[in-house]
Amino acid sequence: MDYTKVLSIPKGMAICYSGFREGQRPGAEYPERAQIEEDLHIVKNHWAYIRLYSCDPHAKTVLEVIRDEKLPLKVMLGAYLEGEVSNPHCPWGGTFSDEQIAKNKKINQQQVDTLIRWANQYQEVIFSLAVGNESCVEWSGNMVSVDAMIDYVKQVKAVTEQPITFCENYVPWLDKLAPLVEVLDFISIHTYPLWENIPIDHALAHTKSNYQQVSKRYPEKLVVITEAGWTTKANGRGFPKAHANVVFQKMYYDALCRWTDENKVLTFVFEAFDEPWKGSSDPNEPEKHWGLFYEDRTPKMALEAFPGYKTKVHS
Repeated sequence: MDYTKVLSIPKGMAICYSGFREGQRPGAEYPERAQIEEDLHIVKNHWAYIRLYSCDPHAKTVLEVIRDEKLPLKVMLGAYLEGEVSNPHCPWGGTFSDEQIAKNKKINQQQVDTLIRWANQYQEVIFSLAVGNESCVEWSGNMVSVDAMIDYVKQVKAVTEQPITFCENYVPWLDKLAPLVEVLDFISIHTYPLWENIPIDHALAHTKSNYQQVSKRYPEKLVVITEAGWTTKANGRGFPKAHANVVFQKMYYDALCRWTDENKVLTFVFEAFDEPWKGSSDPNEPEKHWGLFYEDRTPKMALEAFPGYKTKVHS
């Protein structure tokens, strides 16, 4: 299905963007406006569409910079939902007290209300809305019931004009999320061959299979890939260290871009910049190293061939 027609946007490349640098993290220290301006001037040279995860101060500044500087970028804006259901299957802790669940529900309603407000305030910048991120997959640490997801989507749809989606691992779309699909304008899947221990030579085939499974399950719906990428460092937890490096990232990125461009699959690569705040304190924690740029904003191998870049040696 042609995303340019369903979403009423021109064909273009897309990226997940989070601008948190060393010493910054969500809920604490946020990037300064000048830092976001620097980032977006880098991003616009490669991508036409960016995905933001949460209606937080970071996202607000991003929207303001794009609008004020008239940057050629359009945004998929997300509302990040906290856990409303305890999930014992989450490896890193997904169990909540009744008091915390009640608090999380209030936070989630505030996120949804802000998503609605900003969707209408920044209509010229925001091209789609994502209600939630990885809130229904088996291992989620911020589990939300399908019924609650449907309610949140209906709230947003009633008072906004942009197409609405939910971003989730490809597996729940095949069965659990069927009721939610009925109220969405399009489906957004996440596909990570590396986390499923797929070798680099078979990585793109795996991503294509994930996409095709969901597309065949819902032939009447547009399917977008809102996360697909390859980390460049690892600590041996989840997959072998040797599978994470800049060469494999470039191989996967190049193959992914060719396939998605040829088949008009809107794909948000994960992600623009390394995020040192993520995961454990281990410097080789893979969650810190998915960026196509290092934290210092120099490009990794996948992008270093672009003119104007001065590369640095990173250990």
